[in-house]
Amino acid sequence: MWFFASPEIVFGEDALSYLSEIEGQRAFIVTDQNIVRLGFVDLVARQLKAAGMEYQTFAEVEPNPTFEMVKRGAAAMSGYGPDWIIGLGGGSCLDAAKAMWVLYERPDMEPEEINPMIPLGLRQKARLITIPTTSGTGAEVTWVVVLTDAQERRKLVLGSRENVADLAIVDPVLVKALPPHIAADTGMDALTHAVEGYTSSWANDFCDGLCLKAIQLVFDYLPRAVANEEDAEARQKMHNAATIAGLGFGNSMGALAHAMGHPLSPLFGVPHGRAVGVFLPYTIEFMARQAPARYAEIARFLGLGGASDADGAASLVEAVRDLARRIKQPASVKELGILREDYEAALQKMIEDGENDTVTSARIPDREELARLFRYAYEGKIVDF
Repeated sequence: MWFFASPEIVFGEDALSYLSEIEGQRAFIVTDQNIVRLGFVDLVARQLKAAGMEYQTFAEVEPNPTFEMVKRGAAAMSGYGPDWIIGLGGGSCLDAAKAMWVLYERPDMEPEEINPMIPLGLRQKARLITIPTTSGTGAEVTWVVVLTDAQERRKLVLGSRENVADLAIVDPVLVKALPPHIAADTGMDALTHAVEGYTSSWANDFCDGLCLKAIQLVFDYLPRAVANEEDAEARQKMHNAATIAGLGFGNSMGALAHAMGHPLSPLFGVPHGRAVGVFLPYTIEFMARQAPARYAEIARFLGLGGASDADGAASLVEAVRDLARRIKQPASVKELGILREDYEAALQKMIEDGENDTVTSARIPDREELARLFRYAYEGKIVDF
C-alpha cells in the first residue's frame, strides 16, 4: 500500500494573486534576506493585505537550514500565533517553513524527530502555503524536510505526509530574473528528481507520467532558460517542470544521486542541485549495469537511440552529460574545485552519511562500491563495475 500526497496547486501567470482570496487573520512568512531584497516579500504582503490579513516575516533562513535556525523560527512563530504559514523562497526556505510548522504545532518535538511513523496532528493551529522562487527543488509539493545537523556536518532527510503544504503557488514572475547559474543548478536538481523518481525501487504508476513529463520539459527548456533570462516561455516551463518532478519523486522517492550529493553541501558548500546533478550520470551507469530497463524507457521517451536496454541507458547517460555541458555544469567532482586530499579525507564520512539514503535505489551499493563511485565521479571515469 502506498499514498500519493499533493497540495492544491495554483500555477501560471498571476498565480500569486490567489493569496488575496485566502481567509485568515495572521500569516507568518518564512524566507531569507535575498528574497526580501528582491521585493518578493512585498509582492506577497500586497496580496495578504488585499485579503485583510496581518503578517510577520522571519527572514533568517540560510542555505542548508539547521536545527538551531528552525527552532528560532518556531519560537518566533509561537510568539506571533499565525493561522497561515507561508514558505517563500528556494528549497531551504520551504523546508524550513515545513519544519517550523511542525514545531509550532508540536512544541514537544525536536526537529530530528520528524518522521513518517509519528502522528503529528497538524493543522490545529495553522495551515501551510509554499511559494517557490527557484525552479528545481520541488519542495513546494513534497513532504520531505531536509535539515542540516551543524555539529555533525550532515544532512538529514526528515518529514511526514502530514507536513505536505495545503497550497502551492507556482508563479513564473518569481523566476523570470533568476540568475543563469542558479537556473542551471536548480534545473539539474529537477532533472535528477524526475530520473530518480522514475527509476527508484518505489516507482509507481501514479508517478511515472509526472516524472517522464518533467524530464522532457527539462531537456526541451533548460538550455533556453539558462541561455536567455528574457525567455519567458522557457522560465515558465522550467518552473512547472520543477513542481511536476517534485510531485513525481516526492511520491516515489529519490535514489543514489541524492544519497551521494547530500554530503557535498555541508562538507564543501556545493549547492544542492549542482551536487546531485554531478553524480547523476555516474549513478545511472552504476545502476544500469544491473537494471537498465527503466533508463532505456526514459531514453525511448526522449527519442534517443539504443537497440538494447543497455544501449538505451547509455544513450541517456550521454544525453545527461551533453545537457550539463550545454549549461556549463561540472562533469566531475574535480571540476567543482574540491581538492583531492580534502575529498579523500571526507570520503568515509560521505559514505556513512550517503548510505543512509540508498534504500530506494534500484541497485544498492555496498561500502566498497560506494567508495569507488565517489572516486570515479571525482575523476570523471566511466563506471565499469
